[in-house]
Amino acid sequence: MPAYAIAEAAHYLLIPRPTVRSWVAGRPYPTRAGKKFFKPVVIVPMLHPPVLSFLNLVEIHVLDAIRREHQIPLDKVRIAIEYLRNQLGSKHPLADHRFETDGLDLFIQEWGRLINVTRSGQMAMREVLQAHLQRIDRDPSGLVVRLYPFTRKRKLDEPKIIAIDPGISFGKPVLHGTGIPTGILAERYKAGESVEELGRDYGRPRLEIEEAIRCELQLEAA
Repeated sequence: MPAYAIAEAAHYLLIPRPTVRSWVAGRPYPTRAGKKFFKPVVIVPMLHPPVLSFLNLVEIHVLDAIRREHQIPLDKVRIAIEYLRNQLGSKHPLADHRFETDGLDLFIQEWGRLINVTRSGQMAMREVLQAHLQRIDRDPSGLVVRLYPFTRKRKLDEPKIIAIDPGISFGKPVLHGTGIPTGILAERYKAGESVEELGRDYGRPRLEIEEAIRCELQLEAA
C-alpha cells in the first residue's frame, strides 16, 4: 500500500532525497549521444507522484547498506537485483524473507561476479547486509512487520528504540513497544518541556525520550 512520500522515506532512513527519488522514480542523465534515462531500482505502488510502501522502506534500507558501505556502481547493483527477482520470483527481493537465506548468497555471488571482488570483500558485504537485516522483524510466515531505522551513524550496535510498524500510528516512527510517536515527543520538547518531564508523562526512561528527540531533530536537519 502506498504510504510514504519521497521526503518522508528519505527522512526516516537518513538518506538524501535525490538518492531516494533516483532509486524509486529514475532520472535522466546526459551522455555524448544525448540524454538517457536511469531506470528505477525499487518498484513502488504509485509513481505519479512517487509514493512508497512499507516494503519499499525495507528495500531502501537494505539497498543503502549495499551502496553506502561499498560504493558499488548502481547499474551493477541493478543487475544483481534483477538476477534475484528472476531467481526468487519476487518483485521486492531485498525485502523478501528468502533474501536472508539463499537469496543473500545469490546476491553476493552475482555481485562478486559483476565487479570481480576479492573473497574478503564478499565477506565484508555479507557482514554489512546482515547487520542491516538484524534491524528488520518478521512474523512467523516471513512477512516484514517492523523496521528499526538507524538514528545515529549507522553503528552496528545501535539500540532498537525507534520502530516503524505499518500497524501502529499509520506507520510513523514510534518508541518500540508503545504507540508513542517520536514526532509528538519532539514537538513537546521543542515547545519547552524537558526530557525529565516527558519521561514522567509517558512513563518511559530518559534514554528512549532522548532517542526519539534525536531521531526527529535529525529528520528536520536532513
